[in-house]
Amino acid sequence: MKFLFDIFPVVLFFVAFKFYGIYVATAVAIAATFAQIGWTWLRRRKIENMQWASLAVIVVFGGATLVLQDETFIKWKPTVLYWLFAVALAVAALGFRKNLIRAMMEGQVSLPEAVWGRLLASWVGFFALMGALNLAVAFNFSTDAWVNFKLFGGIGLMLAFVVLQALMLARYIEDKKAD
Repeated sequence: MKFLFDIFPVVLFFVAFKFYGIYVATAVAIAATFAQIGWTWLRRRKIENMQWASLAVIVVFGGATLVLQDETFIKWKPTVLYWLFAVALAVAALGFRKNLIRAMMEGQVSLPEAVWGRLLASWVGFFALMGALNLAVAFNFSTDAWVNFKLFGGIGLMLAFVVLQALMLARYIEDKKAD
C-alpha cells in the first residue's frame, strides 16, 4: 500500500496528461503531492525528508513549467529528484560516515557492514542512472513517450531493482541461516 501511495502523484500526472496535456498534468501532480503530504501529516504527524524534498522539487520545477509554459522544467524534475537522492546518500556516507540505507532498513534486517556498503553503493548508482535515463528519454523522444516512460519505465525499473536487491539480501540471509 505504501508503494501505491508513493506513486499516487505519478499516476494522476499520467492520467491528467492523457486527457488534458502537460500543463494540467503538472498542476495535478503539484496538487497531488500537497495532498499526499497533508494526508501523511494527518495520519502520522511526521513527514519524511524524502517527501519534503519531493514536494520542493515538484513545486519549483512544476511551478516553473506552469509560469513559463515550458515543459522542459517538468521533464527535469525526476532527474533532479533522483540525483538529489543519490547525492544525499553519497554525502551522508562519505562526509558523515552515515549509511542512510542502513538507517532506514536495519530494523528489518541485520547485515554485515560490507553488505550495507554494497547496498548503499547500488542505490547511489541506481539513482544516478535513473536520472540520466530520464534525461535521455525526455530529450530524445516525444513528451508522450516520456510520460509513458515516467510511469511504466521508471516504476518498472524501480520494481525490478528492488526485487534484485531483495534477492541479494535473501541469498545472504539464507547463507547465514545455513551457518
